[in-house]
Amino acid sequence: MQRLKERWEIDKNWQLIYIFLGIIGLLACGFFVARKIIPNTFEDVMYEYLFVLGVTIVNAYIFYLIAMWLFKKLGPKWNVEYRWELIAIFIVFAITGSASARLSGPVLEWIGLDRDTTSGWIFWPLRLLIIFPFYQVLLVFMGWLFGQFDFFWKFEKKMLARFGIQLDKESDN
Repeated sequence: MQRLKERWEIDKNWQLIYIFLGIIGLLACGFFVARKIIPNTFEDVMYEYLFVLGVTIVNAYIFYLIAMWLFKKLGPKWNVEYRWELIAIFIVFAITGSASARLSGPVLEWIGLDRDTTSGWIFWPLRLLIIFPFYQVLLVFMGWLFGQFDFFWKFEKKMLARFGIQLDKESDN
């Protein structure tokens, strides 16, 4: 356990939750991909389960390698002090992106726009326009919830500045 704490620069036991959530996230992503590529030719359900389990583990390992590569690239660029904070940041990005995409659908339905009855040329640009404000608010909120408010507030101000929206006079680049 001490080696794990040293590797991820954890000095308080509560920070171990990010390691646990990271492992769950990797396995969940691996499982979702495995379920999408499963062939329909299995006659025995046991083979199907074994296939999904094997592909889930392989996918999770591939995603782990990608995450480790991203840690090396983004840690210094984002000026993140501890490795466990990168896990928290990745989790926040994952939850925020998924949640904002999920929330935009019901909002469009509430407005009266449906994918089946509205032209794709109108539906998808409107959906992206609706996702954007949800994403901005959720990003800061989820960042606060995961203890990374300062990082995401700076990230948010920088992102909005690229769109020409200045939240304050000083620059946080």
